[in-house]
Amino acid sequence: MALDDLKSALPGYAKDLKLNLSSVIGNSELPKQQLWGTVLSCAIASRSGIVLRALEPEARENLSEEAYTAAKSAAAVMAMNNVFYRTRHLLSDPEYGTLRAGLRMNVIGNPGVEKADFELWSLAVSAINGCGQCLDSHEQVLRKAGVDRETIQEAFKIAAVLQAVGATLDAEEQLAG
Repeated sequence: MALDDLKSALPGYAKDLKLNLSSVIGNSELPKQQLWGTVLSCAIASRSGIVLRALEPEARENLSEEAYTAAKSAAAVMAMNNVFYRTRHLLSDPEYGTLRAGLRMNVIGNPGVEKADFELWSLAVSAINGCGQCLDSHEQVLRKAGVDRETIQEAFKIAAVLQAVGATLDAEEQLAG
């Protein structure tokens, strides 16, 4: 299922999602690698097989092998980090914040693509996973690297739309089943 098929699959009550999907992917001003890396990492993070199957082929086509792997790596490592850091932040005992994480996350230091691209994908996945600490951390790294707020917002707009499309289509599939 391609992007057009994904839009066609959306029910009438989700017309805004269809329009937003066209806008955030079809009319994005992000460079191709940033766009499709964000799309792929967010499709994975959405946990929607429908969304991932629809968008992965175009992401693969638009990304180098290194960028494709890095986008998947961003989704994987942030799936772990977002749970860990969100939990540590939400616990009322601040002592957890002083403990060593002890989790391997080497890919963040050497993602195989430009650091800013990987940070952008990590931020978008963190938006889906709702980790404020990770969002702040990645946003600060991006801003220090000279990435403007409009670019950062573009990434979390993609995250928001893909998450909503996945939730809607998965619900419709369950209701039909």
